[in-house]
Amino acid sequence: MLASWRESISIYLHPRVAAMMFLGFAAGLPYLLVFTTLTAWLTEEGVSRASIGFFSWVGITYSVKVFWSPIVDRLKLPLLGAWLGQRRSWILLGQLMIAGGLIGMSMTEPSTQLMQLAFLALLVAFGSATQDIAIDAWRIEAVSTERQAAMSAVYVFAYRIALLVAGAGALHLVSFASWPGVYLIMALLMGVGMVTVLLAPEPDKTRTDEAAFLEQRAQDYLARSEHVAPIVRRAVAWFIGAVVCPFVDFFKRYGKQSLLLLLIVGLYRVSDISMGSMAMPFYLDLGFTRGEVANIAGVWGIGMTIVGGLTAGLLVPRYGLLRLLLAGAILSAATNLLFTAMALVGPELWMLTITISGDNFFGGMAMAVLIAWLSSLTSSSYTATQYALFSSLMTLPGKFIGGFSGLIVTSQGYAVYFVYVAAIGVPACLLVWYLIRQIEQDQTGNETGPTAVSEQS
Repeated sequence: MLASWRESISIYLHPRVAAMMFLGFAAGLPYLLVFTTLTAWLTEEGVSRASIGFFSWVGITYSVKVFWSPIVDRLKLPLLGAWLGQRRSWILLGQLMIAGGLIGMSMTEPSTQLMQLAFLALLVAFGSATQDIAIDAWRIEAVSTERQAAMSAVYVFAYRIALLVAGAGALHLVSFASWPGVYLIMALLMGVGMVTVLLAPEPDKTRTDEAAFLEQRAQDYLARSEHVAPIVRRAVAWFIGAVVCPFVDFFKRYGKQSLLLLLIVGLYRVSDISMGSMAMPFYLDLGFTRGEVANIAGVWGIGMTIVGGLTAGLLVPRYGLLRLLLAGAILSAATNLLFTAMALVGPELWMLTITISGDNFFGGMAMAVLIAWLSSLTSSSYTATQYALFSSLMTLPGKFIGGFSGLIVTSQGYAVYFVYVAAIGVPACLLVWYLIRQIEQDQTGNETGPTAVSEQS
């Protein structure tokens, strides 16, 4: 049954959806401060290009967060955990690391203390990745499945606003305040997230019977291993419960469908991510000025991404999660053909505006729907660990394929390259379509067992 437009819009008025906006801002703020904005500061301070290049390694922290996500998922922090609960305590700890790292960076001189600046940037990135793990878990557990698309849309909106503040905002602000002053101001802005953590309620975390059964079997087996030291048995039992069981739980719940779901996760954003490395060179090689690219691809593009995400939040309750997932896969891949058209038309601002509008709008919509769908796949027993796995898998194939983008552009040109980028998005479309058909057949045959958010299809 389709939800009314009033019911769809009212989802955004939910208190926890509103809280998600401020947490999304806190999640997006540190990202550019250890990447693009930091490289601008280092460049103006006369740091060598080789040293600046090494700073990109800080970004690896975001790609490997899955390795410590089980700790965030299961370990209760002393004092903070008792005061705020599992999720909020880890969010606040991550925010304190970010703020502390930014304050430390504001007190560091890049020309003479480059190594210290690198360690502080790593602290900011580690705190940011830790905050991301905990915020994702809070978002999934805080509201029902029906509100997940709205939560994702608000998250994307606030995250993009934070990128504007930490990117273009910081570059404008440095004209009035020094670079250390800018980083100190950004540290103070993290207070937005801290206040939200203190005011927002801790979600109820439930453990499924199947998860409890899996962990109990492991504990029973280890209890019979009397030749092993008790401390080792406890450590192994914790490792099995925190690391092994989340993966076993996923494959046990979805069975033969597990591989299909993981393929969709890995391939859904291949098209968008792989073309990202060639977008800026394409604009400049085509003949657009930096100002034109900043205004249209930057500010206007982020605005269209936000509108796309919010639109997804309205459409999912009305038309269903999987239908929007399929639409997002098709449209986000197809809009790459607009870049091919622009390569043939040339540096026309109207064409750049149309291309950026379509690509960012449908990309924002697809991303918001994908986040909501990934959230629906997680178990309430292992929220942080499973979502961290999905988010890592979501980006790795696109990053790998994107490494070959320059070779294709050099040999075939931009027009052919963007056709290729659109084509590699086709497998994700076919896989989502096949998933929908599978679920429809299961429902028609009245089969029992878990399916990939069948109630949302």
